[in-house]
Amino acid sequence: MAEKKIVVIGAGVAGLTTALLLSQNPRYKITVAAKHMPGDYDIEYASPWAGADYLPSSLEGTDAAEWDKNTWPQLRDLAQNHPDAGIHFQRTEICNRKKDLGSPTPKFPPNPWWKDLFPDFEEISKSELRPDIDSAFSFTSVCINTAIYLPWLVSQCLKAGVVFKRAIFSHVSEAAAPGIHHSGASADLLVHCTGLSASKLGGVEDRSLFPIRGQIVLVRNNPGGIFSLSGCDDGPEEGAYMMTRAAGGGTILGGSIQKGNQESQVDPNLATRIMKRCVDLCPQLTGGKGIEHLDIIRHGVGLRPSREGGARIEKEKIDGIWIVHNYGHGGAGYQSSYGCSQVAVKLVEEALHNRVNKI
Repeated sequence: MAEKKIVVIGAGVAGLTTALLLSQNPRYKITVAAKHMPGDYDIEYASPWAGADYLPSSLEGTDAAEWDKNTWPQLRDLAQNHPDAGIHFQRTEICNRKKDLGSPTPKFPPNPWWKDLFPDFEEISKSELRPDIDSAFSFTSVCINTAIYLPWLVSQCLKAGVVFKRAIFSHVSEAAAPGIHHSGASADLLVHCTGLSASKLGGVEDRSLFPIRGQIVLVRNNPGGIFSLSGCDDGPEEGAYMMTRAAGGGTILGGSIQKGNQESQVDPNLATRIMKRCVDLCPQLTGGKGIEHLDIIRHGVGLRPSREGGARIEKEKIDGIWIVHNYGHGGAGYQSSYGCSQVAVKLVEEALHNRVNKI
């Protein structure tokens, strides 16, 4: 096959991971064209605001579960063998309350489908739990320092010959025009990874997308692991979780699951509730001294790019150009990143080989 010119639209974790996997084929000449790049902090750009960890809430037997499952070996390898990626292992403790079953916060059954991925997965004895906790389990997962990992993805792409440039498009097919790809020629194929912006991008305008607002507090305190509670008594769109990022990246305290809320500014009252819930869940966070002993680095707000029916990973022709979509991952962008990008790469191969089989 002759060389193929590919433009990836979007430089969040989906776009960067897809570009990295595509770059493993020497016939693909790739340009990543995006409004936002790693290092930017903008409400339109979800990836920098993520925690991020690996804690699947996908349902067994679904495409989403397959994407999550296929991502774990990659993240595990990075944590084991590539410390420069900013990913490290952390003991993880998940606590469930029966009264949270009706809330939108993530739920984890006692025997999740993914437990066999973790050799140290075990239930925590009821005698070790607070009275309001009905069940809990622990295992070793990973936490990703997104401030390191996103630039690391860029660096790996650059080593493989991927070119990066800033660009804003009003219509998706504009990315195929001469001058966008670094060769100066028209692109042979586009990979579309713009997250929530796909709702406004001409040619796509996906109305099934919606934001789920997440608010966090980044602190210097270290709780000693990843901790998550299935819900809280402050409202159905709030919860409690914390994770410490690798390489001194601080500890993320969360959070909120506010569907349809696009407010970019920090709610100080919510921030106080988040801190109180996290200290209650994990008193060692402040040595038992209360939230006044949290050492705050900053507050943050991100919009999870969620989509009715789940992420869209499929191909179509628009204005005569093949486009492979990979967007709408909600809060699972990192933990499904390699699995989703593997599917996207297969679709690219199909399109460029004029295959007609469906994914």
